Amino acid sequence: MQTSVAPEGIRTFIPPHPDPAPENLSPRQLASLMRTNNIRVWSQRAYEEKVVVRRFFGRSSVLFNAPEAIRHVLVDHPEAYGRTRATLRILKPLLGEGLFTSEGPAWRHQRRTLAPAFTPRSVELLIPHIRSATTEMIGSLAATEKERVDLFPMIQRLALEIAGRTMFSLEMGQHGSALRDQIMHYGQRLGRPHLLDFVVPIGLPTPHDWARAWFRRGWIRLIDQIMAERLTAKTHASGPRDLLDLLMAARDPESGEGFSPKQLRDQIATMILAGHETTAVALCWSVYLLAHLPEVQGQIAQEAAAVVQPDSEAEPPLLKLTYTRAVLDEVMRLYPPAYVIVRAARQPDNVAGVTMKPGDLAIISPWVLHRHRKYWHEPDAFAPERFLPGALAVDRFAYLPFGVGPRVCIGAHFALTEATLVLAELMRSFRIELVTSRPVLPVAVVTTQPDHAPLFRLHRR
Repeated sequence: MQTSVAPEGIRTFIPPHPDPAPENLSPRQLASLMRTNNIRVWSQRAYEEKVVVRRFFGRSSVLFNAPEAIRHVLVDHPEAYGRTRATLRILKPLLGEGLFTSEGPAWRHQRRTLAPAFTPRSVELLIPHIRSATTEMIGSLAATEKERVDLFPMIQRLALEIAGRTMFSLEMGQHGSALRDQIMHYGQRLGRPHLLDFVVPIGLPTPHDWARAWFRRGWIRLIDQIMAERLTAKTHASGPRDLLDLLMAARDPESGEGFSPKQLRDQIATMILAGHETTAVALCWSVYLLAHLPEVQGQIAQEAAAVVQPDSEAEPPLLKLTYTRAVLDEVMRLYPPAYVIVRAARQPDNVAGVTMKPGDLAIISPWVLHRHRKYWHEPDAFAPERFLPGALAVDRFAYLPFGVGPRVCIGAHFALTEATLVLAELMRSFRIELVTSRPVLPVAVVTTQPDHAPLFRLHRR
């Protein structure tokens, strides 16, 4: 590890990360890296220049780091740029026609219908589910004090448990392992882009498409089974108690229509996958980074002790967990769960002086953008002070952990609420020590995952 000093005089460190790619990768080399680790496709030039153009199987692939270009593609002209065939091939078997994969009128209907379920007031309804699952994990971890603990799988299970409780008011003991096994199997095998995903027209199925279709049958059966269990569960609640209640009651404010059973299932699949995966990734990286910085752990613990009252029924004042939130913001700068945003031009356009033809790819990479030399001081260093009140404002188009524009992540507030509460309670309860010395490197295929799970030791505070 390299240590450095931030402008404010607070010690920081530079966590390990892959070296930039060599210049002039061939299309086949590029496709191979995209299949194994997508953040390794960029050369040093990408972290220094505002626009990088290269050819990719007969069309231009343009990385945009310029704020005006990002705004042009994602905010001002989102209808002129659509999902790519590779994106749809990879994600539709998991997410169906849900919010993430739909476009045009279907997407607008879904967005309008879903929006009320993700307001801050609606998220407050779900906080008891977050706290109950977190309290149970803290209790389980207490039994492992001073032992060597594989913490990452436990964090992933916690995130999935929270997803299950907030979505269905159900504990995931019965279904959690099956859900996680399905998601991991897909990410490790079928979720990796193949050369045919880029070159074969979307209407012509490839062998990978057949395998993904077969997977989807089992995945849908599992989602249907969980939904059926929740709908038959007896309850005496007088109002909405989880996201399923909110989604079933949701209506498009323009048309008055709600979701059909198929649409509801696809929304639930999207929320389970996107919701738990984003939070789990952010928390795993948070724990790994903080294990190197006991003084940062101490600051979070001190803040949490003053704000979070574990035996109180009152909800914790999230706005007072400012340092914990700054740590998470910095973790997601260094390790954005969604590491790349790719759009295919639907019509001729000119962006930042680059002529875009139909089919050309506009790429905005939060991984690159968050480490760009023009926008960040010591961009590879971990320095949560960047996000504290009073720090220099971050350019809106230089920090995109949840995207930007009309398709910004609808669950961003929920994900940040969950991650902030879990991290605060974890640090309030334990001092975390890293036991193994092998560096943990990011691997980006579907999300920015750790390449292995290190071992930790926990000490009660």
